[in-house]
Amino acid sequence: MDMKKTVRQLAELSGISVRTLHYYDEIGLLCPSELTEAGYRLYDDAALLRLRQILFFRELGFPLKEIGEFLDSPSFDERGALENQRDLLLLKRQRLDGIIGLVERLLKGEQMTDMKAFDQSGIEAAKRKYAKEAKERWGGTDAYQQSEERAARYTPADWDKIQAGMDEIFSAFAALRGQDPGCEEAEKLVRRWQDFLTEHFYDCSDEILLGLGEMYVGDQRFLKNLDTRYGEGTAATISAAIHAACGDVSDTGSRD
Repeated sequence: MDMKKTVRQLAELSGISVRTLHYYDEIGLLCPSELTEAGYRLYDDAALLRLRQILFFRELGFPLKEIGEFLDSPSFDERGALENQRDLLLLKRQRLDGIIGLVERLLKGEQMTDMKAFDQSGIEAAKRKYAKEAKERWGGTDAYQQSEERAARYTPADWDKIQAGMDEIFSAFAALRGQDPGCEEAEKLVRRWQDFLTEHFYDCSDEILLGLGEMYVGDQRFLKNLDTRYGEGTAATISAAIHAACGDVSDTGSRD
């Protein structure tokens, strides 16, 4: 059973202050899973996982606003995020190793005028690339703005229901692996997924859905996430089913 933690317990576990956790709640970055009758905040396992992602992004110097946008996006892929965070942390470690090496040489009496060890341009460039990629995919579009507005109103309980709904649909797609992607059952699932996105995130046209289908197999992070969680070949099955159902979409991308 999920043992919920108080804000003080969460602060002790994570090493950040109670005041910071209160602030995260105020700005909607990390809300408690529930409030007791006495008004005390409680956090479940899902909240702990979200906090872990927040701390990874914060360690890398991302602004809190950007962190919230990443985590609240329906396209957020935890495995892909971890892979990017690992790469950025390795760059950060390389820089620190360079600074430590410089200090050691200075302690040995070497006369060093080279300041390249302090250069953060590589890390900053990698961070900009990561943020740019996320915003190009979702930022500035009507779908992204609509998703942001809806996500801001969801409670932790809402997110649990949404995740359960997504798991159910993706599991149903996984059960169709090896079957004709154009079969009636596959098309029904595609429309069910489209309606789910429209209900919970943004108005999902056939054109947008086709873009998602291409991303599921074209972006290794999404492909790995879907295939790892639901079984190898799931991403390709979903993509093929979407293409079969929407492949002849017009430029308007509308659905009758």
